[in-house]
Amino acid sequence: MDDSITLPKQVPVMPLPGALLFPHALLPLHIFEPRYQQMLEYALGEHRMFCVALVKPERAQWKSTGDFFHIAGVGLIRACVERGDGTSNLILQGLCRVRFQAFEQSVPFPIARIEPLESKTTPSVETDALGAKVIELYQELKRNGLQLPERADRYLSQLGDAEVLADLMAATFVNDPLRRQQVLEELTVNQRLRLLIQYLREETGSAAA
Repeated sequence: MDDSITLPKQVPVMPLPGALLFPHALLPLHIFEPRYQQMLEYALGEHRMFCVALVKPERAQWKSTGDFFHIAGVGLIRACVERGDGTSNLILQGLCRVRFQAFEQSVPFPIARIEPLESKTTPSVETDALGAKVIELYQELKRNGLQLPERADRYLSQLGDAEVLADLMAATFVNDPLRRQQVLEELTVNQRLRLLIQYLREETGSAAA
């Protein structure tokens, strides 16, 4: 996370089915529910930040704070356009992982006290090898027809930071929400890379060693 950005002690939370926010990733959102319009107004008036939390798959929708995961990504509103009908389109940039410690309110939208979660990383030969395998699997995805904008492709192909690589690849290419949640919750970067490799292999049918 940018050292110039200070996290507040509490932020609003937007629980969503199937959606997570990873550090370094950009998440476009369309805000239309009245409770989330209120949440957005609150966030814009405070620190321009809120969390996106994954609603547990067994819940059709969330009704209480127990219906979504309590490790999530907090993001900064980088752009927000309000439409004539009261809805808004915005771009949320992931800043870091957080754990919800307690809730100051639960309706009409949750506000959580947050604890930042730091990644555990000690760069090593193994880290480099795991990162290289992730890039190899990404190249295989491209050979199988995956197309990304040229700028994004070049950025991912040349990315040397293993932590950023793991988060962006998980956010972009791991389809199963529970698997993305597991990667989000894993604080050890090497283990995060191992999970990512496993999931990319399984979801793409790759037999590469």
